[in-house]
Amino acid sequence: MTAGALARRGFGDAARAVRLLADCGLAPERHAAVVGELGAAPDPDQALLGLARLLECCAEPDELLDALCSDPDLSARLVKVLGASSALTDHLVRHPGDWRELRGADAARAPDPDALRAGMLHIVGADPNADAPAAAEKVDDPAGPAHALRVAYHRRVLRLAGRDLTGAADLETVGAELADLAAAVLDAALAIARADDPEQAALCRMAVIGMGKCGGRELNYVSDVDVVFVAEPVDGVEDDQAAMRAAARLAAETMRIPSETGPEGTLWQVDAALRPEGKNGPLVRPLAGHVSYYRRWAKTWEFQALLKARPIAGDAALGAAYAEAIEPMVWQAAGRDNFVDDVQSMRRRVVAHIPPAESEREIKLSRGGLRDIEFSVQLLQLVHGRSDPALRSGNTLAALDSLSARGYVGRDDAGGLADAYRFLRRVEHLLQLNRLRRTHLLPDPDSADGAEQLRRLGRAMGYGANPVTEFMSAWRRVAAEVRRLHEKLFYRPLLHAVARLPEGEQRLTLEQAGERLSALGFADPSGALRHLEALTSGVSRRAAIQRTLLPVMLGWFSDAPDPDAGLLGFRKVSEALGGTPWYLRLLRDDVRVAERMAWVLGTSRYVTELLLRAPEAVAVLADDADLVQRPTHALEAEADAALRRHGTAENAVAAVRALRRRELLRTALADLLGVSPVAAVGDALTAITAVTIEAALRTARARVADQRGEEPQTRLCVVGMGRFGGRELTYASDADVVFVHEPLPGADPVAATETADAIVRELRRLLEMPAHDPPLLLDADLRPEGRSGAMVRTLDSYAAYYRRWSSTWESQALLRAAPVAGDAEVGERFTAIIDPMRYPEGGVEDAQVLEIRKLKARMEAERLPRGADPAMHTKLGRGGLSDVEWVAQLLQLRHAHDVPGLRTTGTLEALRVAVEHGLLDAEDGATLEAAWCLAARVRGAIMLVRGKPSDSIPKPLRDQAILAGALGYRDDDEEEGAVGRMVQDYRQATRRARAVMERVFYDD
Repeated sequence: MTAGALARRGFGDAARAVRLLADCGLAPERHAAVVGELGAAPDPDQALLGLARLLECCAEPDELLDALCSDPDLSARLVKVLGASSALTDHLVRHPGDWRELRGADAARAPDPDALRAGMLHIVGADPNADAPAAAEKVDDPAGPAHALRVAYHRRVLRLAGRDLTGAADLETVGAELADLAAAVLDAALAIARADDPEQAALCRMAVIGMGKCGGRELNYVSDVDVVFVAEPVDGVEDDQAAMRAAARLAAETMRIPSETGPEGTLWQVDAALRPEGKNGPLVRPLAGHVSYYRRWAKTWEFQALLKARPIAGDAALGAAYAEAIEPMVWQAAGRDNFVDDVQSMRRRVVAHIPPAESEREIKLSRGGLRDIEFSVQLLQLVHGRSDPALRSGNTLAALDSLSARGYVGRDDAGGLADAYRFLRRVEHLLQLNRLRRTHLLPDPDSADGAEQLRRLGRAMGYGANPVTEFMSAWRRVAAEVRRLHEKLFYRPLLHAVARLPEGEQRLTLEQAGERLSALGFADPSGALRHLEALTSGVSRRAAIQRTLLPVMLGWFSDAPDPDAGLLGFRKVSEALGGTPWYLRLLRDDVRVAERMAWVLGTSRYVTELLLRAPEAVAVLADDADLVQRPTHALEAEADAALRRHGTAENAVAAVRALRRRELLRTALADLLGVSPVAAVGDALTAITAVTIEAALRTARARVADQRGEEPQTRLCVVGMGRFGGRELTYASDADVVFVHEPLPGADPVAATETADAIVRELRRLLEMPAHDPPLLLDADLRPEGRSGAMVRTLDSYAAYYRRWSSTWESQALLRAAPVAGDAEVGERFTAIIDPMRYPEGGVEDAQVLEIRKLKARMEAERLPRGADPAMHTKLGRGGLSDVEWVAQLLQLRHAHDVPGLRTTGTLEALRVAVEHGLLDAEDGATLEAAWCLAARVRGAIMLVRGKPSDSIPKPLRDQAILAGALGYRDDDEEEGAVGRMVQDYRQATRRARAVMERVFYDD
């Protein structure tokens, strides 16, 4: 046969193939069928090379050649194995006589599980009929029973692969036989362990519980075999602890034998991490210990894992007792308080564990992969299996059949998902067969070796003309179908329960729909059903689009911290926008907008309230560029246009307040979606507040001038104080201000002050008047003499007051004073007056420092709300905002006269300058900055989540969970969870900051 003919048959290196055929003694005229089989192998070159190696090692190569010619079934099985698995080829080279395992009637049929167990026990010299089989000291294999067991295992895998690759065994058969084979190996390994330490074995009886794919009888060729060990003392043994220690030794040895690397390689790893308490828990527990743990401590994901639990080896009676005790608890898991959080965290952990570089080639964990199918089926089982025992199967395909037969999944959908599952599992099997290594990653098509592996995979899957392209196209189609069916199976039937939809599609009863909504995290399923009915009922185009959107959006709502609030907010926004055509088109055509909308509505009452005031603002979610803080000059220009556009003062300022509301929403959205850091939030809120006050001040001045018939004979400036002056405003902050004016030359000072006071009263009225948009409250309590003092003072009055009467606390307050609106020249002159007060030459005196420290201590003792936890109060609590700010302000009072960089109103900038000039240790500065930023974030998030201000982290766990979600914490940590890590991070940061504060603030 020529090289060209072999190339046409699929050989990549046809010239070498010609030589190898000759070396093997394969003549085309005599062995045409064998050559044909080689050409049809997944990798013809690998198959031919493997056959040449095997013939070279065979004692009777002619016998093998004759058998290949006379037995087409043998030829097909052997060549397919050689062309698909280099690992099994290596086994055949080590054990040339094992080609006979692929010959005859036994090679064509699946073995009985009991026969597999008996065979493996016989291999190690154990009696299958004994209550506790123990291996013999000597077996036929001189290398010992463990080596004999590994060889026997690979023989069985060889036989199974022959049937699998030729289509004589379907996926269900392959998975079941591999699971049964693993169980038989574990029984034989346990027999070896008993023989190695008979005294320990005599103390206990032990059962091995299969978990995961082994428990579900759907094991891969190479997969970790998940197990749990349960043991009891044998009758007559009274020392329970000694029995448990003995069982632990037996279990460890049982795990070691299949996992150990030797001449035959490693079979697979035995993983006991699914046991109670995971890797931190004891390897073996008595039955009562298991039951106690699952009743008191287990999380939902552990019951989800137990869904597949099945006794597979060891003491059968003890295994049955374990199953009987544990199974009822599994099917009550969906009713647990933490069911939703655990299920959602499980989903997030799966996605989080995919390396970004591999996400597009991962067939198990990626979107549209095996985990999507398994998660969908298991979640439906847990939700509906409580009341329907027919769904309680540990096998994915069997459970899917039951879900379909019982009406929870449509037949076509179940069939589509089952086909996708079989496709993906077959791909997984073929990937693992090549080298008998655990993998779920497709080869990289951009590399030469990866392309060759994909070619072999595609040919093994049955794609001929262009195997790489055809296989990759098929895989992408399957992944897309899995994603579609995942959404449809779990979410769309909820709409079927409440809306009039096409006949022939699966429907749920209202009770079943409620159960499913509970599983998604909705605390009020009946309310959620009412919202769905309102959104999707009817035959309008809007209802039709909502029915398309909601199956996807329900999943996003369930990922939000408060799904109920999210769905309610979505209903209100949708109703407010009515038939606006662009709204639903935007959600339908831009998946990012819909996903973001579900998240923010399910996270923030503050955002929901703002959005309901102007639902059209939802359009800003389409582009991150629309969420970025707008330049101040652009805001000023828009405010000017609003003032010119409206005739009355009330309407003009209402338009400016609408501008403010829109910018508040933009800032809050950017904050929630992680587009803006804390400092940018404060800057944005300060900027829009200043622009709003400036526009309102101009309107108030014009209004007073119109009322009095003359231009005011004074110039007025609004000075920001506190967080406003420091450009650190939060969503909950009032605007702390003082008002200063300067009469025009020749004007009557008394009349000018009356006019300024009238302007201020009108300014506050316009900003606080009832309107559609949130008011802007101006707080002037930091003015001289506080609430008892005049609302407005002249520059001379301020100068006289500060020169004669001001206190140390007022100097401290003035550190954050900055002109924000009104006459700029008056603002500059006011700044010149207060600079000597806040940046005193030589720094503050010791007596003043003592006064500041006493004031700080008194504030902590008196102003902290009754019942508030000092460790959880973001403003006045230990290590909170106040602690950090007072440290920065004391450094400014002491050193700002000599260090001009400290003459800033911003807390973080003051800390950074202090570090630069050696006034504060760099590590201390970083600690204070981290605590301040975290406390500011938490304080802002509390307002976003609750829609009303609070300085304390809420105590109810549900509120804390929503807050943690808003801050970006996810339940992907099994031990702590999002709330635990949020609280831990906050306590840790503030505890460190408090230590720095006490050392720096009180250090002389």
